[in-house]
Amino acid sequence: MTEPYADRLRRVTAQRGCDTVLSGARPASVAEQLAAIRAAATDDLLPDFYGEGGTVEELEGRVAALLGTEAAVFFPTGTMAQQVAMRYGAELTGRDGVGLHPLSHPLMHERDAYALLGGLRAVRTTDAPRNPTAEEVAGLDEPIGTLLLELPLRDAGFVLPTWDELVATVGAARERGSRVHLDGARLWESTVHLGHSPAEIAALADSAYVSFYKSLGGHSGAALAGDAELVRYARAWRHRYGGNLFQQWPAALAALAGLSHELPRLAGYVAHAQLVAAALATLPGARVYPAPPHTHQFRLWLPHSAGALNAANLALAEEEKAWFVGGWRDTEVPGVALAEVTVAAPGLELDGDQVVDLADRFLRRVVATA
Repeated sequence: MTEPYADRLRRVTAQRGCDTVLSGARPASVAEQLAAIRAAATDDLLPDFYGEGGTVEELEGRVAALLGTEAAVFFPTGTMAQQVAMRYGAELTGRDGVGLHPLSHPLMHERDAYALLGGLRAVRTTDAPRNPTAEEVAGLDEPIGTLLLELPLRDAGFVLPTWDELVATVGAARERGSRVHLDGARLWESTVHLGHSPAEIAALADSAYVSFYKSLGGHSGAALAGDAELVRYARAWRHRYGGNLFQQWPAALAALAGLSHELPRLAGYVAHAQLVAAALATLPGARVYPAPPHTHQFRLWLPHSAGALNAANLALAEEEKAWFVGGWRDTEVPGVALAEVTVAAPGLELDGDQVVDLADRFLRRVVATA
């Protein structure tokens, strides 16, 4: 359900006014975002023209270098980039089946675009709340053109395989004659758990998509990286999907700023998330997953209703200028709610004792309103 605009405005205003933020980051105003991209632009920088020149080409080159691919192409959305990658796999292999996890982004958040726009079929790889194993891929009962692996699998709790498991799963797909595509919206922060660089991770696959706003703080946009043939194809289909915008320099500048300033900090966020998760696990009735977190994001459950938890967090923010964790939603277990915790720059300011103190202040408000 979409949050009403008035509720969202109140929440964002409260979060912006906080001196302490555990989960997430303070939302930036339009003026603050304009100042950030202005600082990244030289006085003689000219806009791109339908994706050519300017910051867009610079960004594409930067991503290709980071991922070790021949080329990369900018897309206005990750959804569009992934549609093109899956379509390309079907055309190359002659197979319209795509190996997808039931909790993957194309099945959960893209309104069946892979089927309605691409004419593709989902072949579900596993029902377990993790990426498929090599044995599961080898045992699929029908051929697939592309195996899509989401790293990390967000709707299972931001979970990652081990490096050896990932290598084995990719190998199983190759044995079946399938291409491998990485949904790497959060690939940047997956390097710590996997123990390998973005280029080493991307080298396992035929293509990879990365996001510029989910962890890097950009405005919007994504890139699809792979060999030169894929990128030529992607540019053609980006145009057909309506993604070849006249100018995209604001999003590209914000993405470049994120790669320069936020990307180097992600490993620190991941490390601190383990401290935060351990502290939150001590709360009455709390559960965190994964334990320890695989990235700087993880799930937290508390034995209260989502309404009570969201109300308490908003009150804490408005009255004490402190933000604990927002976005609570009820689970299938009555009286138990779930939220996603994101440890970013503001969270680094809190040690374990300060996390517990903030949580105690939050929980006192929950009990008071119960």
